[in-house]
Amino acid sequence: MRLRLPTEHPAEPPTGYKIAHPVLSRDGARAGFTGVSLGGALPYGVVADASCVYGRRHRPPARLCDCGFHCVHDRAAAEALLCTAEHRGAVLLEVTVLGAYLRFEHGFRYARQRVRTATVGPCGCGAPAVALADAGWGRPGRLALAAACAGCVRGRTSVTLAAFARLAGEGLRVVAAPAIVPAPSVPDSAPHAVGADAPPDALGVPELVAEAALLQARLDWFQSQLARLGEHGAGGAAGRD
Repeated sequence: MRLRLPTEHPAEPPTGYKIAHPVLSRDGARAGFTGVSLGGALPYGVVADASCVYGRRHRPPARLCDCGFHCVHDRAAAEALLCTAEHRGAVLLEVTVLGAYLRFEHGFRYARQRVRTATVGPCGCGAPAVALADAGWGRPGRLALAAACAGCVRGRTSVTLAAFARLAGEGLRVVAAPAIVPAPSVPDSAPHAVGADAPPDALGVPELVAEAALLQARLDWFQSQLARLGEHGAGGAAGRD
């Protein structure tokens, strides 16, 4: 006789935590996430249904398959995954587990999810992130993004945290984690949340400061490039004389 676990009927959908890479569509019109394990080839939006990564026709989560979304119960356990080298550029997601799910000792495997909050870690230099910038890799049709401060964005394709939240939609909140080291050049080092459907004129002071810092960093970078071009041009003219 096979023993079956009791069927759960929770009053509210369970909450879980996971890590993922933020992605931006090539045309810059849509934002979402891609996983760090088996489902990494299948980017998903804020609200998404799982599909079998092996192409089988059953509905996730099938008991005899690994398909479905995965998350852990404990936030600290998910944060620990961000310490590994291959996951340093990922963000922490707080998700609502929807639909059918299988409960395990450390987490869930489930059919549908809503991403409620994405926590973006500090930039590689240790300063708080004000943007998500091109990470140098991606999936077909989507650029992978990583945390960047105003000084490190430069000329890379990037979106502010507020813009990413708006592009992702569905009420997503994007939270900037505090700096690893003091960073005087970034005025707002405290975590802050950005509503997905807040219009640009409803942004608070921290979001506007981040937008201004990013624009100033881009302007500084373009000015430095123009100065270099000017020096090369002057050198070439002197050589012809």
